[in-house]
Amino acid sequence: MKRKGSAHWSGDLRTGKGTISTESGALAAIPYGFATRFGEQKGSNPEEIIGAAHAACFSMALSAELAKAHIVAAAIDTTSTVELAQAAGGGFEIPTVHLTVTVQAPDADRAAVEAATNTAKANCPVSKVLRAAITMDATYEV
Repeated sequence: MKRKGSAHWSGDLRTGKGTISTESGALAAIPYGFATRFGEQKGSNPEEIIGAAHAACFSMALSAELAKAHIVAAAIDTTSTVELAQAAGGGFEIPTVHLTVTVQAPDADRAAVEAATNTAKANCPVSKVLRAAITMDATYEV
């Protein structure tokens, strides 16, 4: 199984403009540029798209891990915060990704939910592809 995302860019780094799209059409020519990536201008950027993909992947992986413990969550809400920082030698890097998750699983065993959460963090495919240090905050409503 292969999925595609694409980008188009025109112009120089600071004044150029680009669009991001996905093969499915869920994202179609979403604009991005220097000001949306490095500044405060509204619009998309690669880091928030990585964050959304990571949050979605992690949530699905957590659901699968919970199922192994015979737990079905009423809700899993995940935010992935992707940090873009200037590297010591110049250029930019993504040094950290932080997951914030709230798991609603009334009457579930807290230890089992925590174990499933940590396993999902380590093993979801997007976590594996990211070489950044991945941290996490979790809220359990059990």
